[in-house]
Amino acid sequence: MHRYPPIAEHGLIGDLQTCALVSSEGVLDWFCSPRFDSPSVFASLLDDGRGGYFAITTDVPRDADVVTRQLYLADTAVLITRSLTPEGVGEVVDFMPVHEPHTATDRHQVVRVMRAVRGTVRFVLECRPRFDYGRAPHALTCDDGATARFDGPGITAHLQALGPVVLEADGTADVRAAVTLSEGERAAVLLTVCDADTAAPPPVSPGEVIEAFDAVRDFWHRWIGRCTYRGRWQQMVNRSAITLKLMTYAPTGAPVAAATMGLPEQEGGERNWDYRYTWVRDASLAVRAMRDLGFTEEAHAFGGWLMRRLRDGGAPNGEPLQIMYRVDGDPYLTEEVLGHLEGWRGSAPVRAGNGAADQLQMDIYGEAVHGLVQAGRVGDAVGFDDWRLCTALLDWLCEHWDRPDEGIWETRGGRKDFTYSRLMCWVALDRGIRQATATGRPADLARWTAARDAIMEQVMTLGWSGERQAFVQEYGSSVLDASLLLMPMVGFVTPKDPRWLSTLDAMDRELVSDSLVHRYDPAASPDGLRGSEGTFSLCSFLYMYALARAGRLDQARYAFDKMLTYANHVGLFAEEVGLTGEQLGNFPQAFTHLALITAALALDSALDSERGSARDAGRGSARDPAAGAG
Repeated sequence: MHRYPPIAEHGLIGDLQTCALVSSEGVLDWFCSPRFDSPSVFASLLDDGRGGYFAITTDVPRDADVVTRQLYLADTAVLITRSLTPEGVGEVVDFMPVHEPHTATDRHQVVRVMRAVRGTVRFVLECRPRFDYGRAPHALTCDDGATARFDGPGITAHLQALGPVVLEADGTADVRAAVTLSEGERAAVLLTVCDADTAAPPPVSPGEVIEAFDAVRDFWHRWIGRCTYRGRWQQMVNRSAITLKLMTYAPTGAPVAAATMGLPEQEGGERNWDYRYTWVRDASLAVRAMRDLGFTEEAHAFGGWLMRRLRDGGAPNGEPLQIMYRVDGDPYLTEEVLGHLEGWRGSAPVRAGNGAADQLQMDIYGEAVHGLVQAGRVGDAVGFDDWRLCTALLDWLCEHWDRPDEGIWETRGGRKDFTYSRLMCWVALDRGIRQATATGRPADLARWTAARDAIMEQVMTLGWSGERQAFVQEYGSSVLDASLLLMPMVGFVTPKDPRWLSTLDAMDRELVSDSLVHRYDPAASPDGLRGSEGTFSLCSFLYMYALARAGRLDQARYAFDKMLTYANHVGLFAEEVGLTGEQLGNFPQAFTHLALITAALALDSALDSERGSARDAGRGSARDPAAGAG
């Protein structure tokens, strides 16, 4: 076992309320319960010594030639870790049963099945939970060899073994087991985590484990079967859709930005944030991606969650909305430093909670209104009361859009007049005007239109650099910013507008490296933090979208295909890509996967259109041999 495997060397499993990471060596090194944003049960990913882990590995001599491979059962969230040893081939199959109906529960289960596929394989199991980010002690009960119980403060983990597995106490707090399986033999362990006062789970038979496997496989097959995408990159798009679904808290419909916290944007650096929350921005853009794939239920569910935030009557910072919330809508995300954790490969501090929740980021209003429209929550199918909430928000925005803020990248270097923030305020008003006009609902259209047009005039004047011949990060600067790649997507400019093409060329020269895109240059625009960062995979996919819409199809397709080579072995992306191709930041990252879907859809549409034009031209030549002659 490596102390700290690369961030990308993991697969994700989950039950739509929480999730776990399993390394390519078979080590479950990240798991929180009962929700994504709960304290961890296993967190050796952030501290090998204090975090705790649940490992199932093969027992071979230290110098033995062992190859491990990891894959998903096609179109599911069932993860298979294979070990090719000198004596045989073994597999560990990991999954989490999905609760249906999707009501919040404190009971979550990880099922781990061991099997020998060929020859003979000896597996070693180690279960070492460390509750509350490794801060809370626990008591172990392990008497009969078939079960073990770990009792922490307010939380209990039950471990049950099936087959020829004998659980033994390893010291006073942990459990160990070893089992040798011959070809065709299986064994399993089930870890159930629940509140301390919840009854212990009943014993499970081998047949019930098979039924649980069949049920979770069938659930994912039914779900992905609703996907309408049939394009060129179906496998990657399906994997991205499943990943977005895995990171959505089903009881409320709220997606989290990432499955993890504390994973660094630079190894050894301080840019280590907690992303296990729902950003209005990320989630609203995810709604469009899911809706475009045919997942309207997910889009509608998030629209309901967002509308409830508006009904709450404002955020603690006095704004109508906060930039992020917990999955249940709780706005309090107090940031604390977990000083006892050393961080992934020494990348400290490790932070839980997120202090950026209190920031002013004006762009969220554009993303919120756009997301509500995409989710079908604003329009003729929406009740009058909800429409009034939206009109009140837009009336407020008419008075408050012209303010400096911290911006989309949550910089900690002070408020500025960010171009992207004004752009998205324009989006909010533009979408409101369109909906009011289309549905005949009451609205102060004259006021909204005046504010919308004033924003466009301001951006075109102050957000445009004549010297750079490009739209820039903030008014009066010359710094480029990849967030502006959304300009053509939201309709602020046309994809072939001369100003936009000039901006795209400038970004290509300055922010792009081998088709990978930096969000901006921190040296040119200090963000209040030390250290550097990799390229942002979100921005890379947005760049490919912009290229496709601009008609630069060869460049866009080549860039997209290259970008897919940076995915990990099971098709997952973190937040960033480092200088030598390593994945950095929290993992997997929802923003990256939704942008992959968006880019794939744009490319497919453009390529299909090009192919259709070529066919039409060919048919025209056949009908008229003189067509196109000299």
